[in-house]
Amino acid sequence: MNYVATIGLEVHVQLKTRSKMFCASPVEFGAEPNTHTCPVCLGLPGALPVMNQEALRMTVVTGLMLGCDIAPVSKFDRKNYFYPDMPKNYQISQYDMPLCTNGSVPLHDLAYPKDAQKNIVTHDKEVHLVRIHLEEDVAKSFHFENSTGIDFNRAGTPLMEIVTQPEINSPEEAFAFLSALKQILIYGAVSDADMEKGQLRCDCNVSLRPEDQTELGAKIEIKNLNSVSGVRRALAYEIRRQTSILERGEQMEQETRGWDDTAGETFLMRIKEFAHDYRYFPDPDLVPVKTDALVAEVRERVPELPKAKRERFVAQYQVSPYDAAVLANDLELATYFEAAAKGAKKPKHIANWILNDLQNALSAAGKAINECAIPPEALDELVNLIDSGKISSKQGKEVFAEMFATGRTAAAIVQEKGIEQLSDVSAIEGLCDEVIMVNPKPVADFRAGNVASLNFLKGQVIKLSKGKANPQIVGQILEEKLKA
Repeated sequence: MNYVATIGLEVHVQLKTRSKMFCASPVEFGAEPNTHTCPVCLGLPGALPVMNQEALRMTVVTGLMLGCDIAPVSKFDRKNYFYPDMPKNYQISQYDMPLCTNGSVPLHDLAYPKDAQKNIVTHDKEVHLVRIHLEEDVAKSFHFENSTGIDFNRAGTPLMEIVTQPEINSPEEAFAFLSALKQILIYGAVSDADMEKGQLRCDCNVSLRPEDQTELGAKIEIKNLNSVSGVRRALAYEIRRQTSILERGEQMEQETRGWDDTAGETFLMRIKEFAHDYRYFPDPDLVPVKTDALVAEVRERVPELPKAKRERFVAQYQVSPYDAAVLANDLELATYFEAAAKGAKKPKHIANWILNDLQNALSAAGKAINECAIPPEALDELVNLIDSGKISSKQGKEVFAEMFATGRTAAAIVQEKGIEQLSDVSAIEGLCDEVIMVNPKPVADFRAGNVASLNFLKGQVIKLSKGKANPQIVGQILEEKLKA
């Protein structure tokens, strides 16, 4: 029997604020444990929370980027549970009145894993959202051999939870969703979304049902996945595990599982957990939020989104849809390209140099685009030298290598090496006449139909010019003279 997977994601995103959600303690990754705390985020008696306005703004910006409905009034609730990472014994979150509802995340081909991009089932799919709500993060637990340590530096960090509809159908689509979402968050400057730093974490809900059944199967939740590739692997394993159980005729029960990345398998944590287990109720220390003024204030902060940028690059710069997608995939790379292409006669040539030579050089050097020694305008200058015929493509690559290593301009390197290409037609004509005169046999061979003889004559002209003659112009002039 064939089974259909239904997947929903709950994505937790740390916001890029300077201070925590309900106190003034700083948000900083990698600080000494328990050094960025105060009575509020430690849950000490008598401490009162104060809302971080910037976190509210960033959440609304995210909602606008994803096409969400922004609630006119939103409130905060207490989510009650007993665990060492939350000393108040409750987490301030949102339950029935979140800031954002609905909306969607558009997927695109380059968001999928490379090995799956040729087998995409639904191109340009949009994954719809249920809600985006704002809450405080919990402390981080460190499990040692015989004890557990708690670092409260993370406790209280503003955290968005983005919940999808259950309409993702494969581990590859889940991978694409997270990649596309991460790109949008970075574009909007609301989060760095670095999974290695815990700034983006994901819980997955996955169920299987027979192909001919409409009712969804039992929901299995996989908690706290911390890499996009880990989400793909965990979902692939869980689909295999559930398929094996169903094929044996056994029943699935709702449960929560963890993911062991080293072993490559999920493990049982607990069974049958429901929202009412948390006994939500409105937080009495926090007033409801009216969002009209917030929406008006942040609307101008909504950037051009990746999809719109890809479309504009194709229309404005005449690059291919694939090139536009690669350029727009990295915001800093897209910014570099636009700066270089701004005054370029042939922006497509700029794109080619960035996507091939520049990216290869950066990869070999282990550098990001913001560490590149070649400013955008300097790359434009190099491409113009090649396009104008002042240097050849081969010389251009040599000049580029030196530019990348030293940061010097193309013009300075060309002048120092004396490699400017000879493109003066009258001068090249004189060289061609000389070569034709001293090479009567190749000339006769060409005129007799041996086209390859032209390459020999062309080489002789370039040799006579000490490598400076423009090969294209040389070929054109020789052909004209020999056919005359």
